[in-house]
Amino acid sequence: MMNITSIKTASNGLWQADNPLNFAFPLLIVQTTLIIFVSRFLAFLLKPLRQPKVIAEIVGGILLGPSAFGRNKEYMLKIFPSWSTPILESVASIGLLFFLFLVGLELDLSSIRRSGRSAFGIALAGITLPFLCGIGVAFIFRKTIDGADKVGFTQFLVFMGVALSITAFPVLARILAELKLLTTRIGETAMAAAAFNDVAAWILLALAVALAGDGDGGHNKSPLISIWVLLSGVAFVVFMMVVVRPAMKWVASRCTPEQDVVDEAYICLTLAGVMVSGFMTDLIGIHSIFGAFVFGLTIPKGEFADRLIERIEDFVSGLLLPLYFASSGLKTDVAKIRGGGAWGLLVLVITTACSGKILGTFAVAMMSMIPAREALTLGVLMNTKGLVELIVLNIGKEKKVLNDESFAILVLMALFTTFITSPVVMALYKPARGISIRTHRKLCGLSSADHALKDELRILACVHGPNNAPSLVCLIDSIRSSQKSQLKLFLMHLVELTERSSSIIMFQRARKNGFPFFNRMPRGEWHDRIDGAFQAYSQLGRVMVRPTTAVSALSTMYEDICHVAEDKRAAMIILPFHKQWRCEGDHDHEKREINVGHGWRGVNQRVLQNAPCSVAVLVDRGFGSVGAKKQEPGTFVAQRICIVFFGGPDDREALELGGRMAEHPAVKVKVVRFVEQDGLESNEPHRLMLKPSLTKSTDSSYSFSTAKMDRDREKELDEAAVAEFRSKWVDDGVAEYTEEVAAGNIADGVLAIGRSGDQDLIIVGKGRFPSSMVAGLADRQAELAELGPIGDILASSGHDLVSSVLVIQQHDVAHAVEAPVSKIVHGAYDKFTPDESSSVHA
Repeated sequence: MMNITSIKTASNGLWQADNPLNFAFPLLIVQTTLIIFVSRFLAFLLKPLRQPKVIAEIVGGILLGPSAFGRNKEYMLKIFPSWSTPILESVASIGLLFFLFLVGLELDLSSIRRSGRSAFGIALAGITLPFLCGIGVAFIFRKTIDGADKVGFTQFLVFMGVALSITAFPVLARILAELKLLTTRIGETAMAAAAFNDVAAWILLALAVALAGDGDGGHNKSPLISIWVLLSGVAFVVFMMVVVRPAMKWVASRCTPEQDVVDEAYICLTLAGVMVSGFMTDLIGIHSIFGAFVFGLTIPKGEFADRLIERIEDFVSGLLLPLYFASSGLKTDVAKIRGGGAWGLLVLVITTACSGKILGTFAVAMMSMIPAREALTLGVLMNTKGLVELIVLNIGKEKKVLNDESFAILVLMALFTTFITSPVVMALYKPARGISIRTHRKLCGLSSADHALKDELRILACVHGPNNAPSLVCLIDSIRSSQKSQLKLFLMHLVELTERSSSIIMFQRARKNGFPFFNRMPRGEWHDRIDGAFQAYSQLGRVMVRPTTAVSALSTMYEDICHVAEDKRAAMIILPFHKQWRCEGDHDHEKREINVGHGWRGVNQRVLQNAPCSVAVLVDRGFGSVGAKKQEPGTFVAQRICIVFFGGPDDREALELGGRMAEHPAVKVKVVRFVEQDGLESNEPHRLMLKPSLTKSTDSSYSFSTAKMDRDREKELDEAAVAEFRSKWVDDGVAEYTEEVAAGNIADGVLAIGRSGDQDLIIVGKGRFPSSMVAGLADRQAELAELGPIGDILASSGHDLVSSVLVIQQHDVAHAVEAPVSKIVHGAYDKFTPDESSSVHA
């Protein structure tokens, strides 16, 4: 046995014959690196099964410990010697302390109060029945496992009851988000019940620790001491809520959204507060993590809390917390579960834990009029174990309430119940997702529809953050008719689901903001700046605004967008471009590019491919931020909008939108139609043919529709659309109309409009059925292929453009399949099919 006091921190190096593994700090580095590598590798392997990261971290610890690799004694002596355990656990405990602070920070007590009786009833049943089952299992444990009956009776019962009754709130949130159930009714109920359960678990944990005593299993201890510990704990919570909470509210008020920089002193003060709170509860006799959790609850939700999370979450969750899970695994020796009786106990514990939690939750959910399948799913979700479960088990082992065999059985129970949650929920309950083709809507279709449909325009507008709000408000105001027609706006705040738990905070802040529950809360309860901006706007104009939040991985975000558009019968989806340009200083011509990330471009591409309605992509270069002084409530100084028309379905959709904008008295619409030189279009040798290519990349080449098209019919529709627009708006002097002859490269003519500064917004069609003028650009190297040739020219950087751009794609099932083209050749007209030998005439 090595004396820990003789261990030095750092070695003198290999050249002086020192083995770094015999020194504390180099060994800690090796241990940490190994744990991180193994847990991340396992997380990668388990990702297709949609397993939470905690599973990989616990399994990684078990593999590194005595159950697997640790069977090699040489390995254990070198990498995880017994003298290094206190050091590893001390570092892991710091991570745990701050993680529990983050859990408290993210847990919104006000949302728990608003949750309603059903969630409270479900949580109560989900705790009570498993707790009673745990007491029953404890009797069997005491009679079956050697040494279990040497522990204090009450202490063992409480620990077993708590171990079986806990629901892991952070792990459940992650599973719900991965399964896209976070913003459904079942997800909302599960999160509310789990929040109740979490608070109850901490009270029970404090009780269990108070009863467990000083590490002798609770023997020979006066009950009076436990009472004093509990009373001191209650006094600590009261002090934190009455004295510390107002102080932290004052600190948070000093860190408003208007201040870009938070004073470092406040951050340091708060982090020191975590440590002091942990020390105080440890001094009382309750575990230090309880103090950190309560301190997290005292900090008001808002900008300051967000910045705290931003500062410490990655370091704590990514580096320190896996050490705690791994240390739990290192203590778990599966070999201690010996014989059929012990494995039978494991089956009994798993069966009891699952049946108690699921049946209790199911019964109360059915009494709350929740359908049977949803109620059963809710029971499975509430059976999720994780962090708090492991904390209880580790404290139980530390206090000698649980021996090695009991500890191993309960860790495997927690692992199994969490592992089965995702597969079972996916089998039991999957709400209608995916892309349905029930309805197909577009603006042109609304014009020819019955009067009731025409009187209400439904738009789904997506935003990444507050930067998107001014341009979107301005665009919606331009579309809003001053006549009797009603505009209903569904505002979707897109939140990327990452491995950071704080990406779920958006849901916790406004639980009823998610699909399919759109917010109907009173105006005074709107906290989000984006929602607030649109709510204020909706009071001015004839616009109904319904906000929602989509929390999803970028790869599947399009499913949420398309599903809401389908369900709400939207005629158009408005997407923000992944880049924005903002003015620097007082000079309008000096613009700074803001790029939210290439992943968001992928979201737009997938929505364009799968949308059940028309789609518009807004490239914002300051639209709505210049000249936005209000004349009167609900109207802005005239916005100058130009529609560039070449012909085809997408351009006709753009023209239809321009017609709606022309109705607005504060919008000046101008249509610029590009026409070919006389005689050129009818000259057969000059006709173009686009050859499809199966080898060209869709990222660098424009894609065109593979559908067969009647060119003459398309020309008739173009002429009819232009004639209707002119008769309605141009002849009355409301809008302007000009024609430009396409001589040479049309790109120069389009760029001239964008550079002139005469237009605030340019609206163009994507051009999936290109006119011969647009087809001439088909072999051009594309920077933003998803916007089509004209949209790409106007949206690309480096052209000194000042106007914002709106690129529109009209919805039509027949046009859904697209393919890139490889070359432009002259020849006879032939239809374009996906076959390599076919061609498209332009």
